Parts: sequence; C-alpha cells; structure tokens
Amino acid sequence: MLKTIPIALLTMATLTLAQTSDPKAIPAPDDVAAPPADAEKTGSGLASKVLTSGKGSSHPAKTDLVTVHYTGWTTDGKMFDTSATGKPVTFPLNKVIAGWTEGVQLMVAGEKRRFWIPEELAYKGKEGRPAGMLVFDVELISFAPPAPKETPSDPTKAPDDVQHPPADAKRTGSGLSYKILKPGVGARHPMSNSSVTVHYSGWTTDGKLFDSSYATHQPVTFRLNRVIPGWTEGVQLMVEGEKRRFWIPESLAYAGNGPISGDLVFDVELIKIN
Repeated sequence: MLKTIPIALLTMATLTLAQTSDPKAIPAPDDVAAPPADAEKTGSGLASKVLTSGKGSSHPAKTDLVTVHYTGWTTDGKMFDTSATGKPVTFPLNKVIAGWTEGVQLMVAGEKRRFWIPEELAYKGKEGRPAGMLVFDVELISFAPPAPKETPSDPTKAPDDVQHPPADAKRTGSGLSYKILKPGVGARHPMSNSSVTVHYSGWTTDGKLFDSSYATHQPVTFRLNRVIPGWTEGVQLMVEGEKRRFWIPESLAYAGNGPISGDLVFDVELIKIN
C-alpha cells in the first residue's frame, strides 16, 4: 500500500494532500521562468534537461512503480513541494500528472532531470492545485514493474488431491479425512442440529464436479442433521469463516443409496452458524 502522495504527484481525482513540513524553501533554479534554449522538448510540449546522468539504458514503463526524490516550483520561483526533507517517494507512474508520466519514462536509474511542465500536462487550472507551468527537479532512484495480481482460484475446479487424502490430512475415528484450507475466527462450533450457512463444491474422486453453491453464487442454509453423515460430523469441527476440504468415504456419504456413489470430496466454507 502506498503512503500519502505529496501534492506535486497527485492525480486530478486525489483529495488527500501532503505538503512539506520544512519551512526553508529550496531556492528555485535560475531558469525556472522558462525552458532554456538547450532544453529538449517533446511533441506534447514537455521540456526537460538532464542535470546528472544515470546508469544503463532501461527506462521505466508507464505502469512501473518508480522511486524518486523531487522538488517542484511555480515559474515565479515559489517552491510548493519537495521530498528532500524525508524519504524518497514511490508511486505508480500512470497515477500522476501527465507531465510526470511522460517525463519520467525518458529517464534511467540514477538520473536527475529538470522538467518544465505546461499547465495542460499538470493540473489544468484545477482549484487548489498549483497553477500554470510547473518546474520539477526529479531524481529517479529506481523503478520496477508492479507486483502481479493474484488470480483467484476457481472454487469449482477439482483440487489436485481429489483422488485421496494427502499425507498431511487429519482423520477421525469414523474414517472422515479433512484439511483446513483457510482458518476461521472465534471458537464457536455448530452442533449436530444447528442451522448453518455455507458455500461448497463437491466432486467425485475422478474429479467430476456434481454440485456447487459457488457456481450459482448463492450460499445455502440447512440443518446439519438433515445432510449426509460426513457433513454432519465434519462441519461441527469448523468455526465461522473457516474453509475445509473433506474426503468423505462412501459409508458417510450416500452409502450406495443416493444420486452419487463412491467416496466424495467437498470444499466447505462455513459462513455463519445461525
């Protein structure tokens, strides 16, 4: 999670401001009023000048997380923000003003550059933000791609251990095997006649899904003494919020008299003890 982003880096939609606590302003550069003749200029109107060369040839991508030190001034020489009084700041490069997003992509690690950012690439006259062209000295300390987002697993997909309980599964005296997938909260367990609300998926041991509340996105509520014995026994071991995998032998399932034969495997999430 990112810490509060200083005022210079805020997007138009961001409301929280963090301004420097240092009362001593950093003097503005001599060329703060306008880009000098030797400044580079892009097609968008962004001007820049390399102050200190960096290392390597790799540049940040638009979506990279960048770590920088910076100071910002208005063109009349007033400093409005700086990171120089504390630690460098880290942020996604595509979440800041357009001039920053474009400009920092021109840099390499270790480089320090001065940017003259026209108003249309800065805050576009938005109330409460610095107005007009802005000037920034930016030192790019490092950059890296953002951490990949975890893809949530499909709760209806048969687990790899569907054929038989793994070695670390626990077993009760009745032959029911189980494994905790996600711990719950509290110490309250349902009783054999309790009403419970659960999400679940059930598979045969050859990996065929035969029933799932996840598939309908609707949890189910029932009394524990109205279901197969493996459920009655197993869910009583759980607490709210917990998710377990159960390997239920046929004798604790439908015992050859129900819609599904053989041993069964269930992932069960206990949402609530009613």
